[in-house]
Amino acid sequence: MFGVFEDRVNDKLELAGKEGPESKIMGLREAVASLIRPGMHFHVGHAYMRPNAAVYEICRQWWGKDPAFTISSLGFIANMVLFVYGGLARRIITTFCGDSYPFPGPNRIYQDAYREGRLEIENWTVLTLPQRLLAGALGVEWMPTHSIVGSSMQEENARDFCVVETPDGGRTGMVRAMRPDLTLIHAWAADRAGNVLLTPPYAENAHAVFAAREGALVTVEKVVETAELRRYSHFVKVPGYLVRAVCPAPMGVHPSGASNQGIKELDAYAEDEEFMLELREACKDPEAMESWVREWLLDIADHDQYVGKVGFEKIWFLKGRAATDAWKSELATRAADIRREPEYTPTEMMVIEAARLLRRSVSAKGYCTILAGIGASNLAAWKAWYDLRRDGYQADLMAEVGFFGYTPMPADPFIFNFRNFPTCTMLTDVFAVLGSMVGAAGNRAIGVLGAGQVDRFGNINSTKVPEYDLFLVGSGGACDVALGAREMLVTVVQDKMRTPEKVSYITAPGHRVRTLVTTMGVFEKPPGEDEFVLEAYFPQADMSEAEAVERIRSQCGWELLVARGLRRAEPPRLDELYDVRIFDPRDYFLT
Repeated sequence: MFGVFEDRVNDKLELAGKEGPESKIMGLREAVASLIRPGMHFHVGHAYMRPNAAVYEICRQWWGKDPAFTISSLGFIANMVLFVYGGLARRIITTFCGDSYPFPGPNRIYQDAYREGRLEIENWTVLTLPQRLLAGALGVEWMPTHSIVGSSMQEENARDFCVVETPDGGRTGMVRAMRPDLTLIHAWAADRAGNVLLTPPYAENAHAVFAAREGALVTVEKVVETAELRRYSHFVKVPGYLVRAVCPAPMGVHPSGASNQGIKELDAYAEDEEFMLELREACKDPEAMESWVREWLLDIADHDQYVGKVGFEKIWFLKGRAATDAWKSELATRAADIRREPEYTPTEMMVIEAARLLRRSVSAKGYCTILAGIGASNLAAWKAWYDLRRDGYQADLMAEVGFFGYTPMPADPFIFNFRNFPTCTMLTDVFAVLGSMVGAAGNRAIGVLGAGQVDRFGNINSTKVPEYDLFLVGSGGACDVALGAREMLVTVVQDKMRTPEKVSYITAPGHRVRTLVTTMGVFEKPPGEDEFVLEAYFPQADMSEAEAVERIRSQCGWELLVARGLRRAEPPRLDELYDVRIFDPRDYFLT
């Protein structure tokens, strides 16, 4: 066919079809022993799949040896607590440090270690930590950001954050590049050479691998031929030359889940809710935690034994729970226990009134996107979104890890639950959602967040209360949203501790927070004003308007200002209550 060139063409085809001579496949125990050393800084990657098998193996090998690790990660959640409980981490760099599933809250182990001075926590945001890694990946020392400015993180991180004048006379925040020694990631697949396939959403993406000084330790669900990777080359995110070891670890994300969006041949599996709730409870009691650690870490030889202990029955259950329509069976199972009475809790009143106000703001001001945080705030956003749909108004829901245009399904209030993945119009990463769709000058986004504390100016604190030496959870994406979105609506349980006159730590500046909905009423900032005024009170049985206002005043940490046109909020209708209860059938948020 090719004449005199036949031999040379065949030679090229034969060479092209060969796998490379080098194999980076290695047992996880061997990889950890050879790549992890005392005093190093390693990054636990979150390109949505968490490398939990590697987390366990590092803890097994270094338990009680005080290796003085610096560990960075987008969030210290679930089994990441072992790094602190076992004394492996001396310093952590993160955006969230606590319990996240199925609802957010502080974790005693982190709080105790912080209070006793055994743990240094360096606080960043869901956008700025990945930006630091991206700068490291690009080989630049600094990167611009719209976040952090005006928060307490600006002062705390003065070495790695600054505000500079731009050539055109403006001012912008800058974050310093981060270059960990080693990055850990988990992926669906890799070939022998270490080329890595990841499916969306991508959260922080894989930039931490490119930023790492010594490359990456990669655990994978399976090892595949390079030819198979080429079929899905648009999902290959890490080149093999950056990878030090490829370690087969099926179910390596457990107790978290793994999405197969884009490659349906892969067997997705959902979060192990029972497992994570058991760990969450164990963290509250030293004796229970010791028992949990022995059972799930120290008495386990390796990942294979761990998977065997999880058991095939649970594994098949988790794979079934990842199905698009799994919410139907979950809701059917729990429907009998969902409250049917018209009586409502203060949180239900807060959620429903927040949804009404959000619906009003979005349609009146022409917002196109809604970024909701975890908790009661996302239930309000979900209800408002469905109500806007009923009105014929088009708006898209977003979540910081890379969800755009998702449809919240009933049965599970966790914002990142697997039933919501297939409903997304786009699955992307933190940079697209928080960096552009929320942060860009032309955004048309409204943010809806919960908070640990909110002061009279709308400043949010979810990080720590210094005067009590109390660590909460951290910023997450709150600061990014508060400094990016056009407007903010915030929800909070009202008492004097949660609504102080002035927060002692600013997680997110409040100048764009226009509405605060509490469990007692609605506060708004009048046009041109920067302080909240009580605009509405929630009805209470046998309580007059004056009595309701005095009750709110008694639980408000600042001098209460009351609007002249104070209104009485309408009690929730039964259909409104049902709307939110089917999202939270177990009352994680609503009671």
